[in-house]
Amino acid sequence: MNDPHRSNALHAEGAPQQDSDAAEAAPAAGADPHPRREQGRGGHQRGRAHGRRDETHRGSRRDDEHRAPAGPFVLDAPPPSPSHPPEIPEERLDADAVRVIARLRHVGHQAYFVGGCVRDLLLGKTPKDFDVATSAHPGEVRATFRNCRLIGRRFRLAHVYFRGGKVIEVATFRKNPTDVAGDIAADDADLLITRDNVFGTAEEDARRRDFTVNGLFYDVFAGEVIDYVDGRADLEARRIATIGDPEIRMQEDPVRALRAIRFASRLGFTIEPETFAAMRRHGPELARCAPPRLLEETFKILRCGASTRAFELLRTSGALPVLLPALATFYDRAPDDGRRRFLAHLQALDALVRDGGDPSEAVLLGALLLHLPAGETGGQSDERDAFLAELVATARLPRRIAERTRLALSSQRTFRGQRRRKRGITSQAYFTDALQLLEITVAATGEGTDLLERWRAAEPPHHERGHDGEDAVERDGRRGPGARAAEPGTDVAAGAPDSDGEGRRRRRHRGGRRRRRRGGSAGAAPCAPETPHE
Repeated sequence: MNDPHRSNALHAEGAPQQDSDAAEAAPAAGADPHPRREQGRGGHQRGRAHGRRDETHRGSRRDDEHRAPAGPFVLDAPPPSPSHPPEIPEERLDADAVRVIARLRHVGHQAYFVGGCVRDLLLGKTPKDFDVATSAHPGEVRATFRNCRLIGRRFRLAHVYFRGGKVIEVATFRKNPTDVAGDIAADDADLLITRDNVFGTAEEDARRRDFTVNGLFYDVFAGEVIDYVDGRADLEARRIATIGDPEIRMQEDPVRALRAIRFASRLGFTIEPETFAAMRRHGPELARCAPPRLLEETFKILRCGASTRAFELLRTSGALPVLLPALATFYDRAPDDGRRRFLAHLQALDALVRDGGDPSEAVLLGALLLHLPAGETGGQSDERDAFLAELVATARLPRRIAERTRLALSSQRTFRGQRRRKRGITSQAYFTDALQLLEITVAATGEGTDLLERWRAAEPPHHERGHDGEDAVERDGRRGPGARAAEPGTDVAAGAPDSDGEGRRRRRHRGGRRRRRRGGSAGAAPCAPETPHE
């Protein structure tokens, strides 16, 4: 028997509908969606009458299935149909995101594409994410979509989940919290935003955003770009400018300086002079921001594909000594040859990202430290360890990422035969990261191509990991007999790698049982700190 309520739930999850005309309207407010037969005195006769009505209803259901339901609460919203050719072709839009907008509009809310996706579409690029802004409050969004969760504390967002792991982020229109408090008379007033859940209109939401190129909306039903902040003019001029007074904007959120650097580097834009001057004046205020936010923005800059230009902007804006003080000190004291070597490694990292590579955090940090040669005495390695230890202490870098970075860096000497080879290195969790660091070194120096190809041939085909550097085989906690690949120069016929691997598996298994007896979970990775969203 078909369950109409289950059908509606599937539609809410974005699943394809088998028969779109079979959707049922939601019950009216206060109505009981599951009518029950009356019991007690005379209940038998009323039950028989109710059964006859059920038979009549079943007999006419075939006719009802061919009629689209009427009413304002039908879950299957009509698709957009602009009256003129849309400014952004519909085939370039994400179909699931369009479905989210259609559902929100159908139940009486405003909903538009917003931010970076509109910017990238107008520039002819493919957006990484399609974000939605709406007049619906977070609780109303969650009530509209069964497949929805609310996240964040400082900034409440709704995530609508679809099959395949896709997430559409939905944010409520907000206004600037400092505007609610009125004009601030004191010159030394603290403008730092600590909470951002003051709801507003679409125009207020556009004007509270950081940069004009990120304040554009796209109405998919009208097929028009909505521009409250003159963002299209700055987009055509390829310029990054704040919305409103840059002095106030940088004091409200100093992390906007890092975002301006990332956007200007990735898009090849210039930074408007007044905006850049405000960035320089308020650079020291980055120290007041949450360390996890700064660390997250650092990884985004390194992963943007233009970290070389971003590094120069970080230096000239004065943000580098606050963000990465150890790296700023090294660069200021390094000779010209050391600076060129460092920038060459950043350029190799950018080339890896532009070619479709997805480096982990360990690789990103390792690229910053590869310019330090690893000496036999370990003197230079101490500088690397000190840099990682400082990030753990000041930026709340997870220790597992710092340790993985250290192991990937130390493996470079193993690759070159400068250190005794560890058996089974190709099956280690950090091997893929170490191999990517070797690839960056070869691209930066032009030496070691043959060595890189030999170790690439030894890489197991099952190595998969996310941005946190955790391998799929490590998450599963299983390594089959075929999980270990032959290393260059290893005699597989002698059986040493296999016997060593079996012994290691038994030791890991015993350690896992001991950890579980203490109440821990074997193989479980520590949770990363929650990062507020802007």
